[in-house]
Amino acid sequence: MLVFGAGSGFTFADTYAFGVMFLGVAVFAAVGALSHQRDRAFSASLIYLALGVTAALALALAGIGWVDPIRNSLLFERLTEVAVVFALFATGLSLDRPLAWREWSTTFRLLAIAMPLTIGAVALFASQVMGLSLAAAVLLGAVLAPTDPVLAGDVGVGPPGEEDEREPNFSLTSEAGLNDGLAFPFVLFAFLLAEGLTLEGALDWLAIDVLYALLGGVAVGALMGRTAAASIKGLRDRDMLTPSLDGYHAVATTLLIYGTAEVLSVYGFVAVFVGGLAFRRYERDHEANVSVQTGGDQSEKLLELASVLLLGSMLTLPGLMAPGWEGWMLAVGLILVIRPLSCVIALFRSKLDQPGERVFVSWFGVRGIGSLYYMSFAVTEGILPGGEERLVVWTTIACVLLSIIVHGTTAGPSVARLMASQQQGDITPPERAPATTPAR
Repeated sequence: MLVFGAGSGFTFADTYAFGVMFLGVAVFAAVGALSHQRDRAFSASLIYLALGVTAALALALAGIGWVDPIRNSLLFERLTEVAVVFALFATGLSLDRPLAWREWSTTFRLLAIAMPLTIGAVALFASQVMGLSLAAAVLLGAVLAPTDPVLAGDVGVGPPGEEDEREPNFSLTSEAGLNDGLAFPFVLFAFLLAEGLTLEGALDWLAIDVLYALLGGVAVGALMGRTAAASIKGLRDRDMLTPSLDGYHAVATTLLIYGTAEVLSVYGFVAVFVGGLAFRRYERDHEANVSVQTGGDQSEKLLELASVLLLGSMLTLPGLMAPGWEGWMLAVGLILVIRPLSCVIALFRSKLDQPGERVFVSWFGVRGIGSLYYMSFAVTEGILPGGEERLVVWTTIACVLLSIIVHGTTAGPSVARLMASQQQGDITPPERAPATTPAR
């Protein structure tokens, strides 16, 4: 008998050890993927997905049972929830544009017109073609409505102070930052439909789930974001904050804002995005350390890796077949027809009047981590019967997979073409306040 080491319990080629080794490879790949990210023709999320699919094949060959999106919905919900939360705060930190109606008019058009049109179109297709009930169809529309602040980073604005906030890039980033939170009322309305819609229930939904939760989220985020930013100066003056640990301030602020919002039963996604905006407004004026933003960005990227890697590792052939041709047709239609058409309507006579700008914004309605969160949340709540639940889950996954692949391979070339078109047209980016030198 061949012995490799002393003591009992030693197992050669242990599954756990292979898992740790694979995770190390994934992190190395993530570092490489994020290096010069905007200079490549494909996004980092595409690499994460490929690694996850590789893990799924290895698990299938080894006969190992793994995470299932329905059976383990709570685990997937928590992971994607945290990923979205940090992404939203980092997104808010990245936006320098003044908080004025004219400056955000394109964003409001996308939220007030394109988003409801998308929900309605998806719900109509799901009910008429896929045979889902009204509640399940509206739920699927709400789940697929948010564009993603995590995966849309390749086409959004860059780090604060490093590049101009061109209107198309700003529109995509700010839209993704807000519509993750604004999808929640629609998801809860689908729950209401599933339970039986009544006038009293509709009024409660409007008063609590729309007005109170949205306005409360804005208030919590604005107050706590600004307070957190102001605290840096006080901590520095008392030698209680070491500059090398500034990045952890972003982690603490994000968790504190989100936790407070959840305790008060207001929308945490809205609160953390507004908190990032408020933090950035104060920081820009008071020279707080830019490494706080770096900490938020790094947390976001790590959680993006974990979420997409887990998504890829959960894929199975029966799962991919679950949506049927109807579900996959919806995925294709969402990217090629529904999103572009809703944006064409929303952006008619908007500020995006240069060649290619509307096409750029209409094309990059990236679906990703936010949709996966809402999908898992609905499964955990158990609001739908088993058959519809499985169809909604795997159709959502199909849409996210297709979006990662299609948008991930077109992001780099599309950004390059847009910038070339803008330079040829001598487009002047919107004015913004000058970036300040970080305090040291």
